[in-house]
Amino acid sequence: MSEAAKVYPVYDNKFNVGLNGLKDTMATIANLTNFAPSIEGGVEEWNSMEHGGWGDAMMTSKKLSFSFQGKRTYGDPGNDYVASLAWKSGNDTVAPFEWEMPSGAKVSFDAIINVTTPAGGDSTAVDALEFEVKCKGKPNFTPAGA
Repeated sequence: MSEAAKVYPVYDNKFNVGLNGLKDTMATIANLTNFAPSIEGGVEEWNSMEHGGWGDAMMTSKKLSFSFQGKRTYGDPGNDYVASLAWKSGNDTVAPFEWEMPSGAKVSFDAIINVTTPAGGDSTAVDALEFEVKCKGKPNFTPAGA
C-alpha cells in the first residue's frame, strides 16, 4: 500500500440538509448510525447485425439514493427537520442535501427525503429515525482538495 493510500472509519462521513428546503441553512443531521448509498445505472442493450449476434451496451442513465438509520434527536435542527418531513409530500419533501466524505470530496444535490420511521422501537430503546434520500437530477461532485 502506498504512503498516500488511507482508509477511514464510516463515522467520518457527514450529512447535511438544507433546513426548510433552503441551501443557506445547511445543518448536520445528528445521531445517524448507519447509511447505505446506492448508485443504479440504466443500461441500454442491443444486438446489432454487424456484431454477428453479439450484444452491445451503453450506460444511458444513473440514479443516486441513500438509506439512513439513526436515533430521533429532539431539538437538533437537522434531525428535527428530517423527522418533520414524515407528514409532508410533493415539493415540500425536497431539500438541498450534501454528503461530505472523509477524503474531503463532496456530493451535493437537491433531494427528495422520504421518512420511513419517524420514531418508535422497543419500550427500552431510543426512538428511531429512518429515511431515504433520492437525488433529483445530476448531483454535483467536488473532488477532495478542490
